[in-house]
Amino acid sequence: MAVEAESADPAARIGPNAIIQVVAALRAAGDEQRLRQIFAAAGLSDCIDQPPAAMVAETAVARLHQTVRATLPESLATQIMTDAGRRTGEYVLARRIPAPVRVILPRLPMVLARKLLLKAICGNAWTFAGSGQFSAQDGQPCIVEIRANPVVAGETATVPVCHWHSAVFATLFQRLASTDFIVCETACCAMGAAACRFEIYVP
Repeated sequence: MAVEAESADPAARIGPNAIIQVVAALRAAGDEQRLRQIFAAAGLSDCIDQPPAAMVAETAVARLHQTVRATLPESLATQIMTDAGRRTGEYVLARRIPAPVRVILPRLPMVLARKLLLKAICGNAWTFAGSGQFSAQDGQPCIVEIRANPVVAGETATVPVCHWHSAVFATLFQRLASTDFIVCETACCAMGAAACRFEIYVP
């Protein structure tokens, strides 16, 4: 089953949790000075004490996420962005997934829960894909792709770097389908791929 998300927002914006939860993750790491240095370098100092309440420009999200990766040691940057993605996933669960769905999905057979969850993720793709073209295909593994992912636009890497996205998907699948699901990014626009590709499966 292949599902294509609705057209991306023409204003190329992403949900504010892509910024808000990076603040939370950096704060949880216990270094307020480094938090403020990173946000200053990304030109987003105001977002620390006045969190955005509406959609934000995808370019701002890209600057922040890329500044985290450029500033911190690789292992710490991965930890921070994974935590921010987990927190974003928890927000989506609480605010974007209707309560009846949160109750019913974990009780369904995993195959059915997986299909319904992919449909729900596609319906909310605008919150984390921006102008990127989002698509999802059910199966074992499920394949999720963000073609021309704006969050890594202009970035160069030798390994996949979309830990925030991976953690968002992992949180949703583990909470709503099965705790056994894992997410692996197998291609990344920062490595020169046309799309960031995430494989979601039960080992």
